[in-house]
Amino acid sequence: MSDIYSKYETVIGLEVHAQLLTESKLFCSDSAAFGGAPNTHISPITMAHPGTLPRMNRKAAEYAIKLGLACHCEIEKDNYFARKNYFYPDLPKGYQVSQHTAPICKGGYVTIITDAGTRDIQLNRIHLEEDAGKLLHDQDPANSYVDYNRAGVPLVEIVTEPDMHTSDEAYAYLTEMRRLVRYLGVCDGNMEEGSMRCDANVSVRLKGATTLGTKVEVKNMNSVRNVKRAIDNEVKRQIDLIEAGGTLVQETRSFDASNGSSFSLRSKEEANDYRYFPEPDLAPFKLTDEFIAAIKATLPALPEELIRKYTKEFGLPEYDARVICDDKGTADYFESLITVTSQYKAAANWMLGPVKSWLNENSADIAQFPVTPAALAALIALTDSGKVSFSIASSRILPEMIQSPADPLEVATRLNLLQDHNADNISPIIDEVLAKYPDKVAAFKGGKKGLMALFVGEVMKLSKGKADPRLTNELLAEKLKG
Repeated sequence: MSDIYSKYETVIGLEVHAQLLTESKLFCSDSAAFGGAPNTHISPITMAHPGTLPRMNRKAAEYAIKLGLACHCEIEKDNYFARKNYFYPDLPKGYQVSQHTAPICKGGYVTIITDAGTRDIQLNRIHLEEDAGKLLHDQDPANSYVDYNRAGVPLVEIVTEPDMHTSDEAYAYLTEMRRLVRYLGVCDGNMEEGSMRCDANVSVRLKGATTLGTKVEVKNMNSVRNVKRAIDNEVKRQIDLIEAGGTLVQETRSFDASNGSSFSLRSKEEANDYRYFPEPDLAPFKLTDEFIAAIKATLPALPEELIRKYTKEFGLPEYDARVICDDKGTADYFESLITVTSQYKAAANWMLGPVKSWLNENSADIAQFPVTPAALAALIALTDSGKVSFSIASSRILPEMIQSPADPLEVATRLNLLQDHNADNISPIIDEVLAKYPDKVAAFKGGKKGLMALFVGEVMKLSKGKADPRLTNELLAEKLKG
């Protein structure tokens, strides 16, 4: 079977809809916040009452430009909106206001990393549009309900070229796009709540073919993992159908995450089916160079820039840098941490070790971590000075600091955890350990030098972690010479 699938090349394009984090909707002052009781974030404008007129949300345009600049797009200065005509119960107007021939951002690319290497995924466009409402099919056995709270919330639609060839590439692209919108603060990237949604356009063709195969759009995927699953399922379905002599039709399908399959929703519309025409109730809007430059000046340091900084300037391993930069909150915390300590590798070790463990155990994000960067830097300094071991600092002192704000030196003193640098105190403990393991001592002297770790560990255990490891090693080496 694998030989059959290997004859084909997959071609994938993704359409990502990201709700912008504006306070109000795209064309009126209704709240754009997620949640709220059904149909409470609405007004006559959202409900398209006769005589109401839309008004453009300036912040939405700023956010779209911000994303476009981060994606290396060309910013369109002459913009207008169009009516995209189709009827759904969750569109009160009976049409959607979108951008058609003049998207606010053109071209661009997003860099991804997979096991196959690094490459740029080419974008076709990023355009502004309003969201539709939400149909609720599980509230009543005989009827569907409509919540219009989401209707009119500003979206950007990020459309790639048909430039991906594996589900792994699609997974990496979507992961990077979600990270990017979060870094920029333009969208929370929450696919489970629907504030970021993805449709995949999938086709297959024989390897070496130059024309695209029949495209199928797959919708209703609420996680990055399910996008990958849906693409894998669709590729297999298309190849199986072709190999069986069937005919693929251009259609829209919905993915059922419960069983990993898809089902047909409708035949796929073409652009001319929507009968686009310029929105007569909204004036075109022009962007100046000064306006674009002002937005560009607000761009934060993005992940790749931070990764270069951490690896080139601070000497961190690339793995450490990438894990730290996976989440903007973690990167922000680390940025604050390295302003109060120059122990960059130690800081990374704490972030990827004890801090990350606490976050995982408590299902929390870094914003909920109760120890400030300054306090963690003080704990790093305490460990670096040799006053406490890393083990004691992470297992005894940090938990105390998490419970209530405290100076790490004060905690170490109060709990009698400061390391013992007195050879007169450590030497008797070493003698006790060596007397306990005469056979191991003989083996060490016979050449099994790896047993040194056993002796050190036993000394640390008997001293309750207080013996200075460096001094312990020196004293052990001296005693084991005889």
